[in-house]
Amino acid sequence: MITETMNKSQSVQDNLDYTLFSWSQQGGLNPIDAVRAEGVYVYDRDGKRYLDFSSQLMNVNIGHGNQRITEAVARQMRELSFVYPGMATDPRGELGKLLAEITPGNLSKTFFTLGGAEAIENAIKIARMYTGRHKIVAHYRSYHGATYGAMSAGGDPRRFAVDSQSVPNIVHVENPYAYRCPWGSSSIEECGQRALAHLERVIQFENPNSVAAILMEGESGSSGCIKYPPFYLKKVRELCDKYGILLIDDEVMSGFGRTGKMFAIEHHDTVPDIMCVAKGLTSGYLPLGATIVSDKIAKHYEDKPLAIGLTYSAHAVSCAAGIENIKVMQEENMVENAAAMGKYLEERMEDLKRKHPSIGDFRNTGLLGCIELVKNRDTKEPVTPWNAAPGQMEVTNRMAAKVRELGMFTFVRWNWIFIAPPLCITKEQIDEGLEILSQVISIADEYCN
Repeated sequence: MITETMNKSQSVQDNLDYTLFSWSQQGGLNPIDAVRAEGVYVYDRDGKRYLDFSSQLMNVNIGHGNQRITEAVARQMRELSFVYPGMATDPRGELGKLLAEITPGNLSKTFFTLGGAEAIENAIKIARMYTGRHKIVAHYRSYHGATYGAMSAGGDPRRFAVDSQSVPNIVHVENPYAYRCPWGSSSIEECGQRALAHLERVIQFENPNSVAAILMEGESGSSGCIKYPPFYLKKVRELCDKYGILLIDDEVMSGFGRTGKMFAIEHHDTVPDIMCVAKGLTSGYLPLGATIVSDKIAKHYEDKPLAIGLTYSAHAVSCAAGIENIKVMQEENMVENAAAMGKYLEERMEDLKRKHPSIGDFRNTGLLGCIELVKNRDTKEPVTPWNAAPGQMEVTNRMAAKVRELGMFTFVRWNWIFIAPPLCITKEQIDEGLEILSQVISIADEYCN
């Protein structure tokens, strides 16, 4: 049992000896020994402060240590902690109603899960059952979660370890990745048009009558924050309507204010048939996800059984956390702050672009952004290649170590550095973070030619 007085080395050693860490070779790990967090900062056992510049992987939207969530959870636990998901509870109904009010269009009923991957899994199941079709079309450059179905639907190379047994009938298409457009386009608009034409050709090749849904992120996240052309998702919606295909919107990372609107798809004036959320739904204070469906899909199951289920679906305590989290977000104007701080971040990044020749591109929406680092701006050769082998990770490893040394936590992956701080961040804290990142990016500058 870990006590408050236990020293750092013993605490870390117990973690290493008795637990497994995600996405990592288990030997040689040296995790931060986190003991408390507040606002945009996390503190280790020695008192060192880390500026959280990626919201602990893009989910602590309201910031750390908000005691309103603690109090809401404690109140709920004093009344009712758990009942099986066939019972009604106050927080389940209240959160369901709140989500129907804040989500776009006619999204009206929610199935609660314990996380984003489960939300995606159940969205795929619902789409297949509702349409009677079986294929799901998704982007290659995407991440939808780490369970089998969600991992198969994503295009992230972490799926390679298990893709010999991947979920069948997933079809991938190219993204409208304007910085590295697969079709050599000269503008983001042209890249978007060619991506849409490619998408429709694939649908036709695959037989439109076999396609249940197109699954896309509301805004690209850990695959590089690839910006959608302004018309792209609206045109995808039109393709769905043309062929009787459902549109599933993955807002697990981009939802709940992250992009400067409550949901990223609102930037595109588009309404999906199914929306998947998690992460910012409780800002990570407790596990909770949701698959939210349109009134049309909900009505379909009025006289038909909905063949999905989870023991912890609609967990009362998690729902209570979700309700209070959304109230905090609304009452403290965090969505508006994300939009304003996003604009400030973009202005400040222009200064860093002029200073650092390795910055090839910066893509950002609200507070969901990514710096792409290159050896040469003309050739766009990345400082670290996509899906790099261990021997090709020198630059990335040096930058990641420097980030930690300078007192920051953020996601550094291949030639990308992500910027996605809590939505309560201030201009001064953004300046603090960019000063650290400037020192980190100087490492990449050494490799420019």
